[in-house]
Amino acid sequence: MINPNLTNFPKVTVILRGYTYEQVRCVAKNMVGTKLRAMEVAMNTPGASEIIKKVSKEFGDEIIVGAGTVTSSDRAHAAVESGAKFVLSPICFTEEIFKICKAHGLLSVPAAFTPSEAWEMFEMGADIVKIFPASTLGPKYLKDIQAPLDYMPIMVVGGINASNCQEFFDNGATYAGIGSGIFDPKDIVSKNEDGLKKSISEFEKKISW
Repeated sequence: MINPNLTNFPKVTVILRGYTYEQVRCVAKNMVGTKLRAMEVAMNTPGASEIIKKVSKEFGDEIIVGAGTVTSSDRAHAAVESGAKFVLSPICFTEEIFKICKAHGLLSVPAAFTPSEAWEMFEMGADIVKIFPASTLGPKYLKDIQAPLDYMPIMVVGGINASNCQEFFDNGATYAGIGSGIFDPKDIVSKNEDGLKKSISEFEKKISW
């Protein structure tokens, strides 16, 4: 069953890993009012829980903030405590992580590489399955696996950028998670707002929303 909360889940999630609170806040600030309305802070970022908590508190009505790289129940609990609204991972979730997500109302986005893994994650309760690394498999892979398995809410992550994102959508992806494929990392590090705004504007023009 598809989670009704997915109706309003943004099409593209910005992935931020290894940045400071000030740098993450700068990106969030410049996302407000754009079509980029979801942000993932990787849990292997120093101080990730505190960053999520602060950014979510300030931009919670305008930007949906989630926790990425949730690879253990400890990180899932930390995501809950930080106020994250969704959790993602580069690997499959355990039953314990799914239980934590369901108990606290977090959207769950575990990863899969094969059709069997994707199917198993949905059977265990995933709201969205993240195909990772998507660029290794290519856009047509999504159409190929959904033909026999029917529609699945899939997020593509890994090597997705402004040039190829729409092709993945055209082949069956519902969501995309993108890091350096939108922004120049140097603009994030230097908190170059003009550069960030320009990158967002250019990206928005290449996607059918």
